[in-house]
Amino acid sequence: MSSSAHYLLLLAACLLVAAVGATDHIVGANRGWNPGMNYTLWSNNQTFYVGDLISFRYQKMQHNVFEVNQTGYDNCTTEGAVGNWSSGKDFIPLDKAQRYYFICGNGGCYNGMKVSVVVHPLPSPPSAAVAANKSAAPVVAPTAVKVAVAVVSSIWFGSGWI
Repeated sequence: MSSSAHYLLLLAACLLVAAVGATDHIVGANRGWNPGMNYTLWSNNQTFYVGDLISFRYQKMQHNVFEVNQTGYDNCTTEGAVGNWSSGKDFIPLDKAQRYYFICGNGGCYNGMKVSVVVHPLPSPPSAAVAANKSAAPVVAPTAVKVAVAVVSSIWFGSGWI
């Protein structure tokens, strides 16, 4: 196997392991980003952490997504928006621990198309337990390891590299 193939395999494995912990929260679940939904109820049943994604699925050209401040959210205005998306499949990284506000800027906000989410910092590892037992091996989630091994094996064996 060439060194570039080794590098690509290693890169794929690293990216997979890094991404396994993140969650993609699809707004409205299977009903998507549409008028008449209770997105407050949906968001209250989710737990968002830094590094997660929030995804909006809707009919392109009919709806859109704006990230706004609380005033924009409360009044359904896009003035001062800090981001906007219109692809119909928008994946927005939640990269800070804060409250985010999203609305539809095509008038859908007035029909309930707005959602506010609180993003929490990542939980801290149990450092006190590790400090007390310096010989403890690092803890790795078994599911993450199984998924990473399965995908890397699939790439490795399914690509004809061997």
